[in-house]
Amino acid sequence: QFKTYKPSTPGKRWLKRVPRDHLYKGKAVRRLTVEKRSTGGRNNTGRITIRHHGGGHKRRIRIIDWNRMESGSQEVMRLEHDPGRSAWIALLKHKQTGSLSYIVAPHGVKPGDVVTSYRASDSKTTDGITRIVSVDVGNCMPLKMIPVGTIVHNIGLKRSGPAIIARSAGTYAQLIQTGETGYAQLRLSSGEVRLIPVDACATIGAVSNPDHQHEMLGKAGRSRWMGIRPTVRGVAMNTCDHPHGGGRGKSKGNKDPRSPWGVLSKGGKTRKSVNQFVVKPRPR
Repeated sequence: QFKTYKPSTPGKRWLKRVPRDHLYKGKAVRRLTVEKRSTGGRNNTGRITIRHHGGGHKRRIRIIDWNRMESGSQEVMRLEHDPGRSAWIALLKHKQTGSLSYIVAPHGVKPGDVVTSYRASDSKTTDGITRIVSVDVGNCMPLKMIPVGTIVHNIGLKRSGPAIIARSAGTYAQLIQTGETGYAQLRLSSGEVRLIPVDACATIGAVSNPDHQHEMLGKAGRSRWMGIRPTVRGVAMNTCDHPHGGGRGKSKGNKDPRSPWGVLSKGGKTRKSVNQFVVKPRPR
């Protein structure tokens, strides 16, 4: 379900957005944000090293709790929009300590829900009795505690490291093999099957805002608000500016597609070495 508009202006004719009526309308918690200094794609000498960056609205970075080390129950206070990412974020309040933190909101979580982190505890107590772990959406725990076939996101790569994999809107992975020691196998959204240590963290469920990929900005100005500058085609440039430039008509001179610096851009391999943790590569 998308929100569309009457074509009262040319920019609204093709504008298609995900409804945001359920999100908090106020400002973020100030102490959980830091300022974002825009560089415009320039390095420390003032030269452009990343093209198509510059301008955009002023933003503050939300500090996300990627570790979820604090054990205990936390209540979801509200869902918010984060200008720095595609997924929604959730403000959590710890029931015992009252501390506030932000996490990437799982799909289906709403204000008033309770989520728990089991990362700092072990599934077995000192007397050998197995502990009951609730596998609910939003709960964080090591991969060895999660049943096979469960959909997870915010997956870490180290025993005590932060979440690295499956953090953007609508992404998820499926646990296809795990155990008490060694490595677990996860099938990522791309189709790649990868080895992850069983002590690494993961959060139950998929990431929120799965329809983000189908949104339409509607006009060029909305890209500029996001800090994205125009991309000029190589065939539209002069010979001195791009290998595809110059010539009469829309011709790139019978050359293979390449970057402005002459590096071939299609068909070439970019990986220097084989990743030993990839069991099955993604289909290409």
